[in-house]
Amino acid sequence: MGPGEIAGLIAAIAFVVLVALSAVPLLKLGRVLEELRLAIRDMGHNSVPILQEARGTVQAINEEITNLAVVTKDVSKISGNAVKVTDNAAKLTTAFRSTLGGPMVKAAALSYGVRKAVSDKPASKKSSKKEK
Repeated sequence: MGPGEIAGLIAAIAFVVLVALSAVPLLKLGRVLEELRLAIRDMGHNSVPILQEARGTVQAINEEITNLAVVTKDVSKISGNAVKVTDNAAKLTTAFRSTLGGPMVKAAALSYGVRKAVSDKPASKKSSKKEK
């Protein structure tokens, strides 16, 4: 064996040692990547039910918001109708007061006056008979 062959043999052994030393970190990196792959797979399997539940929740919330919009619209209509009824009642009261209120008060006052006058006459006749 010549010096060139010995140098080649040393170089080959050094290359094998270098490959062996670099294989250990590569094997560890392979295990890390395998664990990462499993974690991502588990996360994918677990996230599907969570996303489905979130989808159901969002749909339920959208239905509630739609129902709330309908109720708000109905309340708005009811409020508008209540305002109309209140205005109509105020107008009716004003019309009643102006057309019937004044004459009714006058008729009641007249009937009270007539009753008072009629009831005073018999009382005065009775008292005058007692005095005599």
